[in-house]
Amino acid sequence: MDPAVRASRALFERLLDPEFVEVGSSGRRYTYEDMLAWLPEHPGSSRSGPRYRPSAIEGVFLAPGLIHLTYETDFDGRHARRSSLWRKRSEETGWRMYYHQGTPVPPEAA
Repeated sequence: MDPAVRASRALFERLLDPEFVEVGSSGRRYTYEDMLAWLPEHPGSSRSGPRYRPSAIEGVFLAPGLIHLTYETDFDGRHARRSSLWRKRSEETGWRMYYHQGTPVPPEAA
């Protein structure tokens, strides 16, 4: 995600479902409000610092209004596999991330 979006509450609110939940690669659980408060200060939100580099992005249509997205990231030497569910409740709200989970990948498994 672009650092400008990560650092902007208004832009980020448009991408997260109000019922959003994340289990981060740290194992910590985050809610919608947690993410909106935490993300602007999180590493990867600065244009001058390290950035997440996504790869191996794949999406699967699960049902009307529901897509499962998987991808991998590299960030400052750390590799993770990520999975998110995106849902579309209406044309007005568009696609929003409903659930996300990140799993760290040790160097020997990458």
